Amino acid sequence: MKRIVLFIATNLAVMLVLSLVLNLLGIGRPGSGSQLNIGSLLAFSLVVGFTGAIFSLLISKPMAKWSTGARVIDAPSSSTELWLVNTVKTLAERAGIGMPEVAVYDGAPNAFATGAFKNSALVAVSTGLLESMNRDEVEAVLGHEVAHIANGDMVTMTLIQGVVNTFVVFLARVVGFFVDKMLLKGNDDERRGPGIGYTITVFVCELLFGLLASLIVAWFSRQREFRADAGSAKLLGSTVPMQHALARLNGVEPGALPQGMAASGITDGAGWAELFSTHPPFEQRIAALRSVQL
Repeated sequence: MKRIVLFIATNLAVMLVLSLVLNLLGIGRPGSGSQLNIGSLLAFSLVVGFTGAIFSLLISKPMAKWSTGARVIDAPSSSTELWLVNTVKTLAERAGIGMPEVAVYDGAPNAFATGAFKNSALVAVSTGLLESMNRDEVEAVLGHEVAHIANGDMVTMTLIQGVVNTFVVFLARVVGFFVDKMLLKGNDDERRGPGIGYTITVFVCELLFGLLASLIVAWFSRQREFRADAGSAKLLGSTVPMQHALARLNGVEPGALPQGMAASGITDGAGWAELFSTHPPFEQRIAALRSVQL
């Protein structure tokens, strides 16, 4: 499971904490007694659902630097660093976006792009990737990451995450309402509002529904990987460098990013965990590239 792990984890943590605190304060309860207030519950769910997603987006770049130990290249200190900066600049100009920050971090072959805004993003590559690939292949990987930025993938992911969060918060409270109603049936407490059964049910349901929602987010992430591969090919004017880069990654043990930033890398997932993987298998990506029309 490779790509949006930090984003999803931060989002889920913020959503659960905010939800729990507001619930303890009595804010966002589904209704009183036997009445279910759908309108106010939906509004509450939207606020909680999008807060976690937006917060995760806004802190994505500093979190990426911190979790990987990435060093931003302010002044190139070698010919490789100079080439990296110039290559990213050229690709960014072709893609019509502002110059991203360029960074290098120690690790096995991988790369990622992140940031809340197209014109102030971050592109980082590992030392392992620079050592294991030739410059054409590295350029293709950089093109892939620049394409992610140009496609607005982080913002789109935020919207998708916010929508699924909303449903998670909403459905968890609806289930909690009916479970609590059954537990308090015939009890005077039923008229005073939700009890402990509601709180526990909501928390458990948010965890379970959040896990199911991650399948949707992961599916969307896999689709954007295909688009970023095609975007790299169009920026370079050829599908061959990206095919070679993917083939090399398929033959090299991909570097696992710190769990937080794994979702921003270029490696893939396979096997049973493929449903939760944010990257398609390399073979599928290479096959898709062969059909790209430039």
